[in-house]
Amino acid sequence: MAALIDARRLVVKIGSALLVDRTTGDLKQDWLHALAEDVAEIKARGADVILVSSGSIALGRGVLGLGRSELALEQSQAAAAVGQIRLARAYEEALAPHNLLTAQILVTLEDSRDRRRYLNQRATMETLLSLGAIPIVNENDTVATDEIRYGDNDRLAAQVAVTIGADQLILLSDVDGFYSANPGQDPTATRFDVIDEITSEIEDMAGDAGSGLSKGGMKTKLMAAKTAVAAGCAMAITEGSRNNPLKSLENGAPATWFTPQIDPQAARKRWIAAMKPTGEITVDSGAARALKSGKSLLPAGVHAVSGTFGRGDAVAIKDAENHTLGQGLSRYTAQEAHAIKGRQSAEIEAILGYPGRAALIHRDDMAL
Repeated sequence: MAALIDARRLVVKIGSALLVDRTTGDLKQDWLHALAEDVAEIKARGADVILVSSGSIALGRGVLGLGRSELALEQSQAAAAVGQIRLARAYEEALAPHNLLTAQILVTLEDSRDRRRYLNQRATMETLLSLGAIPIVNENDTVATDEIRYGDNDRLAAQVAVTIGADQLILLSDVDGFYSANPGQDPTATRFDVIDEITSEIEDMAGDAGSGLSKGGMKTKLMAAKTAVAAGCAMAITEGSRNNPLKSLENGAPATWFTPQIDPQAARKRWIAAMKPTGEITVDSGAARALKSGKSLLPAGVHAVSGTFGRGDAVAIKDAENHTLGQGLSRYTAQEAHAIKGRQSAEIEAILGYPGRAALIHRDDMAL
């Protein structure tokens, strides 16, 4: 079974009901500061942490006097615009005493469906983590419509975990795990400590019960688990209302762990390898040796470019003898790749007219 203390890259999802008082609409400051203590401790042992946080609409509706009734789309977006400022500031103030920097990232479902946006999002989060920052991710409710939204932060958190290659995802919830039935309605319901496979029987056990402030029920959590474990990420559902909920989980608090069968890197490589390439990049012998030793593909090692592909599209990588070495996701269009092939990375800006990324295909986006 996975253990939080082993996490190397951790995504934590925080629901509205944990952050915002349902009666007053105020932020639960004591709870948030206790969470910040947990995050600081995890960061201190060298792990990356990403927080996926609800709460902007719940905070904003109170400020705007919108009450607790169902909101129209434009009211939700207005509440999010007001609440998001307060939410970001609250995280900044809670983490600052621990010398931790925060960054705000707002996304929509469309961002993960579009490969170019997906890669840009991934690169931004990777850079923030490399600089020691804590990304605070939320759905961009001010612009999202029903057609381009996740609708709940359970699935958003799972997508973030996939995007960033996390090895663990923790859903802080109002229940302490996944039960055979709704424990609030069925006294015979039992909690699963570990679920190794999400079977049809497990899916049938999921209900839709959720709190008045959150949109995610157990079905959305199960959907998140399926997404996470398929990408090699273990996922836990645990009760989050107590102070220091991550420390409590680490110390053995009740939870349900969903276990993956492969690790995140292997899952990503398998995904890339299964994609249909839309072009080819031929490399010289030096670049071929560098790739086999785990290096990224730089423009200097590219001998030829063929096909029509955009940024983020899969391309086949071949050696000078036309043997396929593997494939990867290009960080440049076919036209751009043709223009910079054989050139040094320092020359990219002069050739294209803007500073580009040093690698044409990064090693994390490559399956050999």
